Amino acid sequence: MTDRMTNRITIRRPDDWHVHLRDGAMLSAVIGHTAAQFGRAIIMPNLVPPVVTTADALAYRARIQEALPAGSDFTPLMTLYMTNGTNADDVVRGFEEGIIAGVKLYPQHATTNSNFGVSQMETIHPVLAAMERAGVPLLMHGEVTDPAVDIFDREAVFVEGVLDPLAKRFPGLKITLEHVTSAEGVGYVESARAGIGATITPHHLMFNRNAIFQGGIRPHYYCLPIAKREHHRQALRRAATSGNPRFFLGTDTAPHTRSAKEAACGCAGLFVAPVALPTYAQVFEEEGALDRFEAFASLNGARHYGLAPNAGTVTLVKQPRFVAEDVAVVGGEAVHVYRGGEEVGWTIEP
Repeated sequence: MTDRMTNRITIRRPDDWHVHLRDGAMLSAVIGHTAAQFGRAIIMPNLVPPVVTTADALAYRARIQEALPAGSDFTPLMTLYMTNGTNADDVVRGFEEGIIAGVKLYPQHATTNSNFGVSQMETIHPVLAAMERAGVPLLMHGEVTDPAVDIFDREAVFVEGVLDPLAKRFPGLKITLEHVTSAEGVGYVESARAGIGATITPHHLMFNRNAIFQGGIRPHYYCLPIAKREHHRQALRRAATSGNPRFFLGTDTAPHTRSAKEAACGCAGLFVAPVALPTYAQVFEEEGALDRFEAFASLNGARHYGLAPNAGTVTLVKQPRFVAEDVAVVGGEAVHVYRGGEEVGWTIEP
């Protein structure tokens, strides 16, 4: 519900369909920011070591629940990390028992902690066939890792050469193209067969690749998939705000310490959780689409994953607030917050 002056928006409590919570001290430092805004979240499994079995997922879920702020009603939705040796029976059992919500496929060496990822798609075809039969969703990091392919083209090449053939080979497999960043990715999802959707991050809606190089190297704008040209950003904004049910909210919030980001070989990922909903709301406001914000944030993803929408609501008000630059991590480290040190125009009402 949006008031006539567009100063207040009340929506079903949203979900975040792509979250990195990490583990240990980092988990404790960041989880409250996601739990304060979202009813549920799909938790990425690329820990060190990764979450590869249902037993691993159970143990990680327990650590997440232990780290939650007192009184939180946040529900973590666990995933397994697909490897060349993933056990199909374990995947199906974990899904049927409600322990996992899907399986994440990282092409080997595509992003953070993906060195255990899939190196040959053919090796996982038996697992995908079992997932198709059981209705287990596949979540894909959509980039090829061939060094001959330009980093800005890796998603487009993946969509044509990996995603499309796989979707045709397994026509009943539910697939999420995670953090779509390209016009090619958007176009594919728009015209794809039933059962294919995509998450869109707040930061890929906000800046293009120029931000990474504005006045020098800006490590806190570096993520994977990398931000692309302006026409790709505009395609993402059109898709997110279109009302198309195939697109839904997934922040890809990915915290790294400042020392890991501000390094000779810095890590990819932005910690966007503290400003996620206000940033999405800003984009929808700028595009004149606040009436479609609830569908993107609260309904489309739940429908894709076969879940009921959350029962509660969240209200955002048009009230600027200052964003702290960092979040402290036990041990003296800090994580830089996306848009930290700036003002955001929307605030979540307590």
